[in-house]
Amino acid sequence: MMKLSSFSSFAVSLFYEIMNIWNTTSDFILLGLFHHTEAHLFLFSMVLTIAFGSLMGNALMILLIHQDVRLHTPMYFLLSQLSLMDMMLISTIVPKMAADYLSGKKSISPAGCGLQIFFFITLEGSECFLLASMSYDRYVAVCHPLRYPVLMSWQLCLRMTVGSWSLGAADGLMQAAATLSFPFCGAHEINHFFCEAPTLVRLACADTFVFEYVMYICCVLMLLVPFSLILISYSLILAAVLQMRSREARKKAFATCSSHLSVVGLFYGAAIFIYMRPKSYRSANHDKIVSVFYTIFTPLLNPIIYSMRNSEVKGALRKCMGQCAALHHK
Repeated sequence: MMKLSSFSSFAVSLFYEIMNIWNTTSDFILLGLFHHTEAHLFLFSMVLTIAFGSLMGNALMILLIHQDVRLHTPMYFLLSQLSLMDMMLISTIVPKMAADYLSGKKSISPAGCGLQIFFFITLEGSECFLLASMSYDRYVAVCHPLRYPVLMSWQLCLRMTVGSWSLGAADGLMQAAATLSFPFCGAHEINHFFCEAPTLVRLACADTFVFEYVMYICCVLMLLVPFSLILISYSLILAAVLQMRSREARKKAFATCSSHLSVVGLFYGAAIFIYMRPKSYRSANHDKIVSVFYTIFTPLLNPIIYSMRNSEVKGALRKCMGQCAALHHK
């Protein structure tokens, strides 16, 4: 009881300290991704088009999974959560980036910056654990198909989903609160197109070595623990597939897993490049380009990969289009 009371007191005092810093800290300036030139205007239009396509593609994926009874399985429920995370990620970053570029006003309040950090880390962290859950689902489907309803029950599926969101939110809350607890000085210019904890910490007046070290360890754990589980799952899947005598069964197993592996490769490749490089190899411009890739471009690829390589999703799409056409002719 004393421990809970002490933790509550610490949380309240930290909250008031952060609120005080928010009230005394002036707005930050996001330097952005593009300049007002013809070439950059074209690139901005392309990024905006990709972001809109990502939103529509993931919304369509969620709609298909919700509407088609054949897709009411744990695998597709997890996929719908992935699409939801991608939609929220784009909505957290792109509207502010677009408004800043079009209006020329690049300021963001400390509270707005904190919310961006919180939602960004929450969604990225949750996606790490969700992809690990999806790899377990594929392992059960390939290696233990007859026991799938038991080993991948709806109860377990919901627990893994809630766990993914909870772990991501806990990490996001801690990093956002810790980052904004520092005093900031200087020009308050963030060389990025959204508020990201590592970039913001560079503006702090205080010594941030311990925080940066802890943040690096947290990022490594959030990336490597789920990634290790994914590698274990797919190693077991590969061993099981190689033992299959039927060529058709092997082909079906590879088709089942290839789309998920493609998404894992895109997500973890970009995330590891951003968060696990030594400090001496970091470049603000490179970070911004890679950030565009995994915050805007990858969410577009996810629904394309899963729809093009999945006969059930393609069947649900054809059924939906047929129903829409029938309603139109009426």
